[in-house]
Amino acid sequence: MRDAYIIGGYATETGKLKDDFNLLGARAAKGAIEDAGVKAKDIERAYVGNAFNGNAVGQSVFAVLGMCGENLPITNVEGYCSSGGLAIHHAIDDVRYGKHEITIGVGAENLTLHRGTGTAFAINFNDPNPEGMHGMPMPGKYGSRARVYMNETDCTKEDLADVVVRVRRNAAKNPRAWMRKPVTREEVLASRMIADPITLLMCCGITDAAGAVVIASEDVVKRLGISKPVKVAGSVMISGPVDVGHVDSTGDDITELASAMLYKEAGIGPEDIDLCEIHDAFAICELLYYEALGFCKKGEGFIYQREGKSDHGGECVFSPRGGLLANGHPVGGTGALQIAESYYQLKGRCGDYQVDNAKVALAHVTGGGIYGAEHAVATLHMLTV
Repeated sequence: MRDAYIIGGYATETGKLKDDFNLLGARAAKGAIEDAGVKAKDIERAYVGNAFNGNAVGQSVFAVLGMCGENLPITNVEGYCSSGGLAIHHAIDDVRYGKHEITIGVGAENLTLHRGTGTAFAINFNDPNPEGMHGMPMPGKYGSRARVYMNETDCTKEDLADVVVRVRRNAAKNPRAWMRKPVTREEVLASRMIADPITLLMCCGITDAAGAVVIASEDVVKRLGISKPVKVAGSVMISGPVDVGHVDSTGDDITELASAMLYKEAGIGPEDIDLCEIHDAFAICELLYYEALGFCKKGEGFIYQREGKSDHGGECVFSPRGGLLANGHPVGGTGALQIAESYYQLKGRCGDYQVDNAKVALAHVTGGGIYGAEHAVATLHMLTV
């Protein structure tokens, strides 16, 4: 494989937005193309990730920009929450394997214009799935995982609340974040109980957003004269292993497997990473992913946080933009937003929420679930400057 680089990126604001998915995706794609300093006609292939907005989503996005036609093959990608990350993974692979010189990956979703308030996401909507048939919602799943983790370690509800306090403090400095108001531990614990011990503020909200990045070969980077380009040091995706026997709900097999693949491909380990954008859909996720990604030993995620190692001034800054807990979860847009935001960090464009001396970023997103697996798919990226 040859090297691939991100030469342009764009992340929209997150929240309950009035623009539908096609307008959000078009804005992200246009912004990324302009940021890259190339023309629309230079884009040779597009991948668009989306989960719930219907069919031919990518064509709807690029039709807004007048880019549909024989000169731009568009592929639509669906991997539940991992859809945007998958789209960018495919755009990267096209460049790495020499199929194209410049590609674009987009993730876009508008849920609030199309989804009824109060409806819950089940683990899987497919009828053959026992968990889906019984209507297991995501808050219930993660409430269960949190309760088991607390029973097996000295982690407390206060530790879960402190995750929210930290990410909301980060989001307060991010002008694109949805929930920018800082909160206290007491406010988090006093918010409405959703799935014991998970309270309302420990859950991500459902939001709308889009992100996009332009990928290019080293030849293009040299031709454009880009200094300090953001290199894709690693890009991996796997489907979740299925085990219909006992599953350790405090572990995360798919993240452990995918991160091992990523570290091997990139030649980079947790000790080298400056910031992580992770799939923190619930407060317990942060603690579990510290462990699954290898930043600390199993059962010590809450200690890693207590010691300030996941915050500014610590070992690695997790969710510097505020994560899903403060930005909400636009599902198909999330993975692309994470990568675009990581690109911004490595280019030093994040203003008051900039991670000091950021050189290496990891973006992690999982998607969906099937019977016997924590997740259906995971997509991880390692970016460096």
